[in-house]
Amino acid sequence: MKTGDGTTTGATAAGSAAATGDLEILLSDILNVPVLKSGKKIGSLADLVIVETVKIPEVRSLYVTRSFGKPSLIIPWENVHTLTGRGIEITIKEIEPYEAEPAEDVLLLRDFVLDKKIIDLEENEVEIVYDIRLVLRNRKLYVTDVDTGKAARLRRLGLGFFAKLLSTPADQGTEQMIPWTCVQPLPTNIDRFKGDVKLNILKENLSEIHPVNLADILEEMDHEQRVLVFSSLDHEQATDTLEEIEPKVQPEIISSLSTEKVVRLLNDMTPGQAADILSVLPLSEAHVILDSMNAESARKVQAIINRQEEKVINYTSPKILKFPPETVVESVKNDYPRHARDKDVIMYIYVVDESDHLLGVTDLKELLQTDDKALLKDIMVENVISLRTGSTLKEAAQEFGRYGFRALPVVDEGDRLIGAIPYRDVMNLTHQFIE
Repeated sequence: MKTGDGTTTGATAAGSAAATGDLEILLSDILNVPVLKSGKKIGSLADLVIVETVKIPEVRSLYVTRSFGKPSLIIPWENVHTLTGRGIEITIKEIEPYEAEPAEDVLLLRDFVLDKKIIDLEENEVEIVYDIRLVLRNRKLYVTDVDTGKAARLRRLGLGFFAKLLSTPADQGTEQMIPWTCVQPLPTNIDRFKGDVKLNILKENLSEIHPVNLADILEEMDHEQRVLVFSSLDHEQATDTLEEIEPKVQPEIISSLSTEKVVRLLNDMTPGQAADILSVLPLSEAHVILDSMNAESARKVQAIINRQEEKVINYTSPKILKFPPETVVESVKNDYPRHARDKDVIMYIYVVDESDHLLGVTDLKELLQTDDKALLKDIMVENVISLRTGSTLKEAAQEFGRYGFRALPVVDEGDRLIGAIPYRDVMNLTHQFIE
């Protein structure tokens, strides 16, 4: 079995020791292994009972068969102490309370998935499932991929020895794994004799899932599932997907990776993209990564980060149009050329009280289409998207990109209007961010 860093281990701890890292397990390695209670064999692992949670299934129970006509057992996953390719140690006081057969509505990983055809969206047969990859993380066991490769087929035929014998170093990591995120929820009528495993993509797109779609999938998951799925991506997919993930999610993914892997991912990005990733991390973490990067790349990325962290107040113009809420629309229209003279931002009219607190905003188009006798307070938008004086250029660029405004008001901590920052003054700088 393989650990998260690709090395092998003879034991997989499902107890407290498992919380320190991810362990990869192939279903073929643990099927039929002895199940032990206090070191004594009580049966063999026949299957795993799973539940489909969000995007990847979680193992909930072991299905254990026994010899000499003794009843089978359903052992909850939380009663598993250790799990290895040589045996599974469980912690239960008595056997009798766990004697049972799987309920009709449960999903059995071996019976329902192994040896099934994989069908894509257009009913094209993709392959056969010969093995299944699971990952142990924080005492939970998840299903992450189905394996359709030649080595998996040999293992399924009981010829795992030949699979290892015939493999070369170049074969490492080339298993034909299909992420479970591509698999549709298993049909309710599936069993060992009927039903197929269906994908939610086309066969020809299987290896080309768009990073935007992968990012959407990852953002919906909880932390543990997110890390597991991201870790299973190849290098190119991981790089492209990390760029598309929401900034609030990026830090937890990066923190789960080794510094070496993060550096490899960032080295394949433009300096601007790498700066975007690093700028969401705590300063101490960003510096550790920068120190491990190529000196020239690190210099460029650091320069961009420094520029991104500049405050918008340095680019804010006080030359804007602002009026009290009781101002009549007609008076603004009739005298607009005079009001707009020498102003830097003229497409928005900001509505403020006597202390310059920002109350609302309206744009020039709305003003021109409104009845002359209306008041500005009647046509203004009260929920104003604004920046703070302490906001950074990076934050301003994100807001412009999200909302498409031509200018954004800047307010202080007391919501008093200081001025506005034009789109062009920030977005022209982004060329320097990305190059």
